[in-house]
Amino acid sequence: MITDDNMMKLQNGSDVRGVAVEGGASEPVTLFPEAVNRIAAGFVRFLAAKTGKQPGNLRIAVGHDSRISAGMLKQSVLEGICVQGAAAADCGLASTPAMFMSIIFEQTHMDGAIMITASHLPYNRNGLKFFTKSGGLEKADITEVLRSASGMKAQCCGNAGVQKINIIDIYAKHLCGKIREGLQAAPDSKPLAGMHVVVDAGNGGGGFFADKVLAVLGADTSGSQFLDPDGMFPNHIPNPENKEAMAAIRKAVLDNHADLGLIFDTDVDRMSAVLPDGKAIDRNALIAMMAAILAPTYPCSTIVTDSVTSDELTTFLQDELHLIHHRYMRGYKNVIDECIRLNQNETVSPLAIETSGHGALSENYYLDDGAYLAVKLLIAAAWAKKEGRSLGTLIAALKQPAESKEYRLKIKGTDDVKAYGTEVLRMFEARAAAAGIAIAKPSYEGTRLVFADGWALLRMSLHDPNMPLNIESKHPGGCRHIAGQVRKLLTGFDCLDMSVFDQ
Repeated sequence: MITDDNMMKLQNGSDVRGVAVEGGASEPVTLFPEAVNRIAAGFVRFLAAKTGKQPGNLRIAVGHDSRISAGMLKQSVLEGICVQGAAAADCGLASTPAMFMSIIFEQTHMDGAIMITASHLPYNRNGLKFFTKSGGLEKADITEVLRSASGMKAQCCGNAGVQKINIIDIYAKHLCGKIREGLQAAPDSKPLAGMHVVVDAGNGGGGFFADKVLAVLGADTSGSQFLDPDGMFPNHIPNPENKEAMAAIRKAVLDNHADLGLIFDTDVDRMSAVLPDGKAIDRNALIAMMAAILAPTYPCSTIVTDSVTSDELTTFLQDELHLIHHRYMRGYKNVIDECIRLNQNETVSPLAIETSGHGALSENYYLDDGAYLAVKLLIAAAWAKKEGRSLGTLIAALKQPAESKEYRLKIKGTDDVKAYGTEVLRMFEARAAAAGIAIAKPSYEGTRLVFADGWALLRMSLHDPNMPLNIESKHPGGCRHIAGQVRKLLTGFDCLDMSVFDQ
């Protein structure tokens, strides 16, 4: 039986994650079927309290990505819901955004949803993401769910009464409607006829986009790859931040002379793209592209990003698009919540987006949805093709740093990592000020130093006992020079592992 203490350790910010099957070196299983059974039951209690409904009046949808542990965990999740008296719906292979939309769609109209996924993590990991009609749960909500689960015992009841719903078919039809609407096309028309788009799903849950969206709308999808679900991820990590993954979709675009390439992560809440010339639309370029698409509809609005975006992106957003760049904390829930807060306070903010590829639009329920980002790109690409333009012209003025580098400084030898890291940041900023180094203000996360040839941001990791240091330079060789200056400012912090500077 899993202990209550180990149950609480499954929290990973605003979701639950753990090792679901053996396979990784020195990684014992932590996410047992018993655990997810109790956590699902805890979510029912949480949802009952939040909605004011009795458990017997609640309907909760459950979906999963392609991981090998999905079936085992899904059975336990469904039973955890049913033993509390709530009605469970089995949505099978799904995407994280589709599971939230199961609450929105009139034909499903769920009270809550659970997605079984660990995003891009290795095959032996898995986890749970939770949704209510307000969106994904917050960190404090997850703590409440786990505390509720801690006092329970796992219970089984079989699959009697569990409804089957093909949520991906419903969701794909919804996306098709959005594209037709954006292209001013008639229902049941094929407005993407004449376009060649390749998809790389990385053997995750995104293969549906090629067959159920692009092909339905008339696009040529030949050359699409790794569409079949395979929880061992045999071809590459399904992660738009992974260099091998981006190289794979770039090759597919160039080999097939495609108009556009789309790549999704495992549960399709993130995406990146590749233009016909092989140029990657990811990180700063993805943010710039989405902002350029939205700018005519939301002039002078505010774009919320995470903290590690480039100065060149700020220049593009502000000088080229005449938008406001609001650089906020890392973590997709952080940028989304800040976007919501701004709009609630009458500051128009249509987009919250991280360099990781998580992007949420105010027009789409503030849902970080890789497929919806792809929809916006496709609409823009189709209009550009009709007008004889290239999609890439939207961000032609975006400049890129010459170099970028990330160091992760491990914190060792202290029991209170957060307090130690906080003190490091305090002293780091004080030393920089005393040395006459400019400090970017406001800073919502860590300390960002501004140098003549670039910048450096030192912050606390969201989940791990380390301090990431991100550096960018306008000139080749500049990152090493900036790193040397930062290292001097960190002298004397004995619990900070400085060996990464020598690697």
